[in-house]
Amino acid sequence: MKSILLSSLVALFLWSCADGNATAPAGQPATLPVLSINTQNATTDTEFPAAIRGKSDVEIRPQVNGTLEKAFVDEGAYVTAGQPLFKINDNPYREQLNNANANLNAAEAAATNAQLEVEKLTPLVQNKVVSDYQLKSAKAALSAAKANVAQARAMVGTAQINLGYTLIKAPVNGYIGRLPKKQGSLINIADPEALTTLSDIREVYAYFSLAEDDFINFKTQHDGSTLNEKLRKLPPVALVLSDNSVYGETGKIDMVDGQFDKNTGAITMRATFPNNKGLLRSGNTGRVKIALEHPNSLVIPQQATIEIQDKVFVFVLDKANKVTKQPVTVAGKTGTDYLIKDGLKTGDRIVAKGFENLADGAVIVPEKTTKAVAKL
Repeated sequence: MKSILLSSLVALFLWSCADGNATAPAGQPATLPVLSINTQNATTDTEFPAAIRGKSDVEIRPQVNGTLEKAFVDEGAYVTAGQPLFKINDNPYREQLNNANANLNAAEAAATNAQLEVEKLTPLVQNKVVSDYQLKSAKAALSAAKANVAQARAMVGTAQINLGYTLIKAPVNGYIGRLPKKQGSLINIADPEALTTLSDIREVYAYFSLAEDDFINFKTQHDGSTLNEKLRKLPPVALVLSDNSVYGETGKIDMVDGQFDKNTGAITMRATFPNNKGLLRSGNTGRVKIALEHPNSLVIPQQATIEIQDKVFVFVLDKANKVTKQPVTVAGKTGTDYLIKDGLKTGDRIVAKGFENLADGAVIVPEKTTKAVAKL
């Protein structure tokens, strides 16, 4: 029994010694790593929700009424400009053309007769066999006959155009969308739904919006005396897809809307991305990632901060190495670092880590450390 008690006392003594090495003795200040704050250049990536559209998104609509006789393409197919897409039954329009040609022939025959009448009366008037009034009347009839010919010829042209509209062709290269109308369906030019949509996606447009403050910051960040000059000098931007993967091609911001939206207070911008492989489709969503330079910024590691009720705090040391919990305003994020807008200044010292149990007014022993700034 004595041996067991002795062994327990020895174990308790050894545990007490080991635990005393892990923490600072009572009444002595803790030794913690400390960072000195200095300015440096930093880069942040800001992402803006974007809607992706094809370079050309064309609604294919009929220009004549009729019955859909044939669809030459299937949904999702790639077509080239001029390729037939749909055929509307053309029998009524062929008959209209035949009727227009017949009216043209009749009008031309009437014009010929009017011309002959003028030619017959002209020498008679010159020889004073008939009155000048008859010749004037014949010339007026000739003019009316010629006008009828012109009108009939226009009707022939209209009938030819309508007949041509029965074969619907692709206006641009692109991919076919849904086909709501099937063979045999009645087609009307007043239908609210298009026959299909044709998307030219060799290049895609990513439309995104900037709030007024972001837009002002965007303009001041880049060189150039005019907005167009700034756009030309902008670095490429990235596109983050809905699954958080980054699209393999970089894009270029090439358009700024002419005015702010009065309802949202934002302005629309456009970035163009190449899409030769057809990986993106009109209607995709994503986020445009823009890199912004921040010269002479205060940058601290996220691990040197603590967040309490949506506010970010750091532990600042005074000259006597006494710590104070100081709120800071974060302007942005670069890698694993925060860009600080307010709450710190150059030369301040903060506790880098181990501050979880520190209280305001506690005194520590600073241990110098260096901060490695993460780069994107």
